[in-house]
Amino acid sequence: MPDMLVKLYELPDESALLEELSSQGLAVRRAMAPDKFRVVPWVQEHSSLSAAGEADVCFARSPISCFIATRGADIIGYACYDATCKNFFGPTRVLDDWQGKGIGKALLIRCLRAMREEGYAYAIIGGVGPAAFYEKAVGAVMIEGSKPGIYRDFLGGMR
Repeated sequence: MPDMLVKLYELPDESALLEELSSQGLAVRRAMAPDKFRVVPWVQEHSSLSAAGEADVCFARSPISCFIATRGADIIGYACYDATCKNFFGPTRVLDDWQGKGIGKALLIRCLRAMREEGYAYAIIGGVGPAAFYEKAVGAVMIEGSKPGIYRDFLGGMR
């Protein structure tokens, strides 16, 4: 899977989307340290062992570089940045039953906006799955020659 590049200085405004999600009882927020032992096992169960390792690293950063989508005390999605590499977005996941409601887009934009606030002008979306989603949501473009990219040597393999 190739990587994609996003201009962080041209992000769409997510305030209306966040208000809409809030009106449905959903919250999208930066994870807090006390969330770690709920979030990391959730990521392992619903994504992968490798993604859980990446999420775990995010809790060692200040500010924590993981955002979560919740309904009450239930996690329904997450997104991370600066996990495997600085300036990288991912991993991310929204439960299947909740996809298509704007949650993934809200998590994506919240992470990218946080990256912009931390001084980045561009972000890399590593090992992209749904390229069309990223193109439409934030104007991401493919990085030529980026497959297999940074993930080529990790134990889980992306061959």
